[in-house]
Amino acid sequence: MSSVAFYTLGCKVNHYETEAIWQLFKENGYERVDFEKNADVYVINTCTVTNTGDKKSRQVIRRAVRQNPDGVICVTGCYAQTSPAEILAIPGVDIVVGTQDRVKMLDYIAKYREERKPINAVHNIMKNRVYEEMDVPYFTDRHRASLKIQEGCNNFCTFCIIPWARGLMRSRNPEEVIRQAQQLVDAGYKEIVLTGIHTGGYGQDLKDYNLAMLLKDLEHKVTGLKRLRISSIEASQLTDEVIEVINQSNIIVRHMHIPLQSGSDTVLKRMRRKYTMAEYEERLLKLKKALPGLAITSDVIVGFPGETEEEFMETYNFIEKHKYAELHVFPYSKRTGTPAARMEDQVDEDVKNERVHRLISLSDQLAKEYASQFEHEVLEVIPENFYNEDPASGLFEGYTDNYLKVVFPATEDMVGKIVRVKITKSGYPYNEGQFVRVMDELDGDNKEKLVI
Repeated sequence: MSSVAFYTLGCKVNHYETEAIWQLFKENGYERVDFEKNADVYVINTCTVTNTGDKKSRQVIRRAVRQNPDGVICVTGCYAQTSPAEILAIPGVDIVVGTQDRVKMLDYIAKYREERKPINAVHNIMKNRVYEEMDVPYFTDRHRASLKIQEGCNNFCTFCIIPWARGLMRSRNPEEVIRQAQQLVDAGYKEIVLTGIHTGGYGQDLKDYNLAMLLKDLEHKVTGLKRLRISSIEASQLTDEVIEVINQSNIIVRHMHIPLQSGSDTVLKRMRRKYTMAEYEERLLKLKKALPGLAITSDVIVGFPGETEEEFMETYNFIEKHKYAELHVFPYSKRTGTPAARMEDQVDEDVKNERVHRLISLSDQLAKEYASQFEHEVLEVIPENFYNEDPASGLFEGYTDNYLKVVFPATEDMVGKIVRVKITKSGYPYNEGQFVRVMDELDGDNKEKLVI
């Protein structure tokens, strides 16, 4: 039996796609082995979001070559799409497939074994208008299932290379999304996270169908789905129709990740973001009204070229005012090939780092404040794995619907199920909890079964 080893860099979409590629190998009789072991084929799924992503990807490729010089080294993903020649120049790389045609990977491997000539299978992604269907019936080592609903992005923000790596917006066929959602629920998943490169843009390229309709269809057509989460959605995509669906829904969770990037109109303009702060704020307030107790998380880039102290403080004050539940704070880093990398007024690294620390301190404080509202409340948690991966502790960790991480004593048979947990001590990065009961699945409704 042939063996394959995978290494995934980067985002949730890459992790999803690695699982999809693994399915192809599995159907062809391969066994999956650890990346540190000898394998017949190594698949490295690369990231190119920053220059560091490229560098890490190259390091991992070289590791695979050293591990088994006779193995077939197959490189895919975003860095493969943008720089195939750079990757093929690494001694030992045999096949490069970008962010399309991954379903043909086994054909390329067969061809390589026959001809022993390196294969560059990367084509112009900008010409692609069709979503590439790749099935993922379950996930290795995961208790929340991701479901990819779209590919590509039309925004071309000045700091971002991703449209060049992923191409333009393509939505997945709604029937396929529903079919795969049902398949994941049937495999035992209680929660599905909708994911994509520009997830909230779903439906922009479809006729008479949009994200709000997909959310409704997932709720009404998928039997047994308990929680639906959107991995990320732009404020402009939170239309009145989408907010209304969220308001009416029994399964869409009280957590939205709404990228901010900057709280200053002048910086947003330089970033070529498609909203003003007034528009963002208006959508945010409307959404919070529809979902009391909502956790809003966000991404912020600090030290974008030309960012003044005043512009930074606009961001800081906006975040403080709107009480975000958690932030992902990134210092701006030059991405070769993007307009922002060529801008004058690059911000000094020391200034950048000092601002990053100020924003992270604020984020920690706001996260604690948000969590404190739920102390002594009973919330529903899906236990995922042992706390700190230590079985001896008897403690498990999982997430509430509003994305609080909770650590509490539980048993292995509860993993992946929805259990009720009382928050005994709120905090950040995690809350402490006490197990109350398991939610029962009788007749598909939420009858509760007391187990203490």
